[in-house]
Amino acid sequence: MNATAYRLRDEANIPSPALVFYLGKMEENIQAAIQMAGSASRLWPHIKTHKSADMTRLLMAHGISRFKCATIAEAQMLAEVGAEHILLAYPLVGPNVRRFLALIDRYPDSAFYAIGDDEGSLRALSDAAASQGRAVNTLLDVNMGMNRTGIATAQAPALYAACARMPGLTLRGIHGYDGHHLNPDFVKRCEQVKEAMAALNEAMDQIKAQGLPCEVLVLAGTPSFPCHARHQQGYLSPGTVFLMDHGYHAKFPDLPFTPAAALLTRVVSHPAEGLFTLDLGSKAIATDPAGQRGIILGLSQAQPVLHSEEHWVWRMPEGDACPAIGQVQYVIPTHICPTVALYDRALVAKDGKIITAWLITARNRRLDI
Repeated sequence: MNATAYRLRDEANIPSPALVFYLGKMEENIQAAIQMAGSASRLWPHIKTHKSADMTRLLMAHGISRFKCATIAEAQMLAEVGAEHILLAYPLVGPNVRRFLALIDRYPDSAFYAIGDDEGSLRALSDAAASQGRAVNTLLDVNMGMNRTGIATAQAPALYAACARMPGLTLRGIHGYDGHHLNPDFVKRCEQVKEAMAALNEAMDQIKAQGLPCEVLVLAGTPSFPCHARHQQGYLSPGTVFLMDHGYHAKFPDLPFTPAAALLTRVVSHPAEGLFTLDLGSKAIATDPAGQRGIILGLSQAQPVLHSEEHWVWRMPEGDACPAIGQVQYVIPTHICPTVALYDRALVAKDGKIITAWLITARNRRLDI
């Protein structure tokens, strides 16, 4: 990545650390995602990466009308900007059942969808909805092999049929997330996706053989997105692609997306010979996943030494000078999704200059529902 492409002309006036979104790069990534999917109407992207009402409006301006989210707050944000279809792709338990039904009441112009993988929790949702005289659009969450949520594929037809008999649910189809397909070899990654899809298609055939509707299929994380896009089946729900990050950019060279977010940081100390410290501690950049949390553009030779709450210490090779105290640096995070959640706003840059700021609207888990 070219460090010059991320440098801001007005950097001297920007307090650090700061989260910066690059509008031109975001636009390019959106267009690349639409082209990969075949159309904007096939995309059902996850907004947990950016959590921003303004970013959602940008996506809607490109014709995307379906969105996926992980929290009630994110779902409410989507409804407030007028998203037509909102999938809350997280199991509803406890008070979130009541909160989800409150969303449906408050925003009748949006179509909401729930997911579930357990008969007991889905029955609780059904009972709560039926007591209000309604039936909730529901997708059965199927475990595609990641072992995070979802019912086993072989058990899906039986649970689907049981849920179809619940008066408070309208079973619409299947949700499957396969974020575990991380093979950097594109061909091998797609082979793994194809194998999992064969089992899922068999389950869907069994569901349809029972005379049950199963018309909605929502699939894919960012690495598997291009694999699913090759086949005309289902909606596609990548999330990271619009902002991208160093982790996916380095590991998957086949993905045609460029990091569109960076962290502006400054050197605050030279604590020892060959060491320099950035004001980019763990409160300012995600510590997930394990390993190096980001790269400093233009300083690929620097190596991280220590990361604490407010400080990030780096070492330069012997003979290389440390960047001067006060000097601005730009870091591309390894994982952009949890990094964005550390900020209440993102500065938005166009042509090397900050033009506005976007609130990270759904950063908190509760707006007012």
